[in-house]
Amino acid sequence: MPNSHITMPPRARSEPSSREVDAFCVRYAPRSPGHAAVRDLCRLLYALPSDGLENRFAWVERLVAWLREPRPAHRLVEADEPEVPPATSRLLLLLRVLEGESATRQAVARLVGHVASEARGLKLFSQVGLPGRQGFFSELTDRVLRHLLPAPPDPERLSELLLRLFPGPAELAWLESLPVAPLARLLALASEPQHPLPAPAGLMRAHLVDALTLVSAQVAAMGLAEDVRDRSPEVAFRASPFLRLRRTCDSVLARDAAPDTLKELSASLTECRQVVAIVTGHVEQFGVSVDLVYRLERIRRGLDRMEAIARVLGAGRGEERCREGLSLVANLLRQAYSDRSVRELTRSNFRLLARKIIERTGNSGEHSITSTRAEFHAMLHSAAGGGFLTAFTAALEFLLAKLALAPFFAGLFAALNYASSFVLMQLLGFTLATKQPSMMAATLARAIDEGPRERLERLGELIPRITRSQLAATVGNLSCVLPTAVGLALAWQLITGHALLTPEKARGVVESLHPWRSATLLWATFTGVLLWASSLAAGWLENFLTYRRIPEALAHHPGLRRLVGEARAQRLADAVLRHSAGFGGSVMLGVLLAIAPGVGGFFGVPLDVRHVTLSFGSLAFAGCALGPEAVTHPDFLAALLGVLASGALNFGVSFALALFVALRARDVSLSHGLRLGLALAVRFLRQPRSFLLPPPEPLSPTPTEDPEASAGAPAPGPPSL
Repeated sequence: MPNSHITMPPRARSEPSSREVDAFCVRYAPRSPGHAAVRDLCRLLYALPSDGLENRFAWVERLVAWLREPRPAHRLVEADEPEVPPATSRLLLLLRVLEGESATRQAVARLVGHVASEARGLKLFSQVGLPGRQGFFSELTDRVLRHLLPAPPDPERLSELLLRLFPGPAELAWLESLPVAPLARLLALASEPQHPLPAPAGLMRAHLVDALTLVSAQVAAMGLAEDVRDRSPEVAFRASPFLRLRRTCDSVLARDAAPDTLKELSASLTECRQVVAIVTGHVEQFGVSVDLVYRLERIRRGLDRMEAIARVLGAGRGEERCREGLSLVANLLRQAYSDRSVRELTRSNFRLLARKIIERTGNSGEHSITSTRAEFHAMLHSAAGGGFLTAFTAALEFLLAKLALAPFFAGLFAALNYASSFVLMQLLGFTLATKQPSMMAATLARAIDEGPRERLERLGELIPRITRSQLAATVGNLSCVLPTAVGLALAWQLITGHALLTPEKARGVVESLHPWRSATLLWATFTGVLLWASSLAAGWLENFLTYRRIPEALAHHPGLRRLVGEARAQRLADAVLRHSAGFGGSVMLGVLLAIAPGVGGFFGVPLDVRHVTLSFGSLAFAGCALGPEAVTHPDFLAALLGVLASGALNFGVSFALALFVALRARDVSLSHGLRLGLALAVRFLRQPRSFLLPPPEPLSPTPTEDPEASAGAPAPGPPSL
């Protein structure tokens, strides 16, 4: 082959002549000299720009667009040329041309050298895809503005060139479909050193080393923060891998990423991940904040980025380095798309919030998940006490409704009524039906941590325990709230001479609980949301007390110790921590149930709440006011059905929200979550008893001698006389 068949055009000309195009096509497409792909490539190579970074960027865009054309360019030279995808065929055609045209190859290499020497890659490798320091609303505003008003061009950034070449997932999928071997050959041809320009490979390597050093400094600073060190007491400060990480990256920079320095870096990254795991494991003891969860996420991503850069730097020349570089670029592009997406920002922040919720939740003073038959019966007895107190709560609610109170005081007294009743239940060890324990989401998340098969087994064991525990709580509440409410109604009528409720008020209660003539099912669903929110408040309060070390401060408070003594101050501190989740959830649930209707009315929305136990107590008072004959009326029976449906919705909605938070915190996709739900539904249809009743107690073995003692004892002889 001659050295060159493409004469580089003078500046005044922008298109090759017809004779030049025909000669090019005959040389590189003898079987199809009129092929559009070949003619377009000739014009593209003829229009190589000689100056201007923006012009060079535009030419590279045109080249990538030509490569992405769906029309194939195979079988242009030989009839038996193998069938390949269109992108591969065009890539092979470009390789043949560059290998056969030395002048063109040198011109392309000069263009690549200018781009590499003039563009900056530090932001691309050290910032794209790594969380910034902005808050949610600031970042949301920036992304919306970037969609409405695109940022001004900055051709000196490689991150901009990359996004111009591959603006969306479709372009990224095309890039990942390219075969590595010809792509490595193309990069080698396009990266030939051109005097006086430095080698593009050396410049890219320098960008990677700089980014590695910058990311290491940021990660080390976050890893050496006080709250991280407090939660990793096993690691001494001088032995901290985050402290060595800076020195290791300085060594990588000083020795130009020598193999032994990269090996040392890999060991440091592993140790840093171990420290992050230790910090995560200590959140139950020290508590956690949103800022800490966010910084732990930044540390994880920074370590992953450093590892990806190290793989590129340590890869051998040729296909291995091209493969690692392509993987890094693809990952950068995915994260760059996420950085521009408002939807992804919302999803990622919700995932971080979900992780914060389940990383540290209240777990003391709760007994809402049973395992054995004895625990199931204990739950029934505990719930019976809760039903007893709830009857008094419902009665006091009706009495407060008779007072002509301003809306503020009506809501205040209603909140005090609910909250005091729920707190008293907590103190007495009673249980309220459908009240979700604060550690529910964390318990579900621990089950989801396993692999797909183990995850289904763990959930298949845990969820039946939860459902039958809640069923026991509901049965215990309803079985006791009914006789207590009837007794209170009769006592009130005996003392005052009239019923607690007027017939009109009683009929209004029945109508409000009708499942299809009122919005009671909608309000029961809303109450399920409030029950879930109260569990979050319970976990938040205990986490707040732990994170701020309030119990320790109480135990060592000088004034308190002088007043009650050292031992009692310690017991008080332990009691505060032990009951904080229960008190926090009880108070928040009472406040939410009381103020929700008032807040809805303020905005013109007729909000209301329907808790199964409170509703059943109200229905019992209404039945006493209407008389025995009204209890068998179809409307009353329909209201009873509405109460039972409210209980199912209370539990179902609150449990579904807890499970959703656990799935999001563990990055389980929606499709996989739906498959889990379907598998659990099938298990319920096959084994409904395990979801409703506790397992039978194992039969006690017949007392026998110890087998080992029997084996070592001599054979018995005749009885002695």
